[in-house]
Amino acid sequence: MINYIDGFALPIPKKHLEDYRKVAEKVAEVWKEHGALSYCEYVGDDLTLEGTRSFMDFLDATSEDAIIFGWVEFESRESRDIANQRVAADPRMTELLRPITDPTKKIFDGRRMAYGGFKPLVSSFLR
Repeated sequence: MINYIDGFALPIPKKHLEDYRKVAEKVAEVWKEHGALSYCEYVGDDLTLEGTRSFMDFLDATSEDAIIFGWVEFESRESRDIANQRVAADPRMTELLRPITDPTKKIFDGRRMAYGGFKPLVSSFLR
């Protein structure tokens, strides 16, 4: 089965990475309750390749930032659209996101995040 994903990349201050991880773990469960098949977030470890633009440059990050790259997998674009609506309406999300969206802490800034929905082009899996 080939699915639909929402992909995203964002910088998070390294000093707040653990706070962010705790929130992301809880948010992942909400997404799965509302239809996501999987929810994955990774932190950058090797972000440069000669001749390419780095995620650090792309996201206008500094050496104080960690780069998060993630995706949420859905059965289809239609199921993704429904899940997005449900998650946006879920009252738990406001409370869950409060620790990282507090403007005085400057942990998460949506204006610095790249996001998009992606349909399959090539999928190859170990079987």
